[in-house]
Amino acid sequence: MSATIERTCRVIRPGGSYLGKQGFTYVEGISAESVGATGLCMVLLTVPPGGRASAHKHEHHETAIYILAGEAETWFGERLEQHVVVRAGELFYIPADLPHLAVNRGSEPLVAVIARTDPNEQESVVLLPELEGLVPR
Repeated sequence: MSATIERTCRVIRPGGSYLGKQGFTYVEGISAESVGATGLCMVLLTVPPGGRASAHKHEHHETAIYILAGEAETWFGERLEQHVVVRAGELFYIPADLPHLAVNRGSEPLVAVIARTDPNEQESVVLLPELEGLVPR
């Protein structure tokens, strides 16, 4: 793709996918790479039953998630000491720089729309392997 993307409205038909640092496969969506976005990205995510993210944070970037189907157990906090279950039809906000880890313990795939203030999506991801053992398998 060219380094310069024309400044215009665009329709994106999700097709390609990529493996994120967090351990999940994302469907490409709105990003700096696809449309030249400068302040946000939006991708689709499907997590199979038993899927688990790596502990991570998004340096300097906020995240908003809308759960379309299934549910996610998410641990968050400096030591992943807080826990919440987010279900289909609910929205979830993650502040910038806050460690978190999501797991799909359900029997159905988790399907979510994820929006982040990082237009490059993966650039701000910081893995936190030292926190992995704090969340039960």
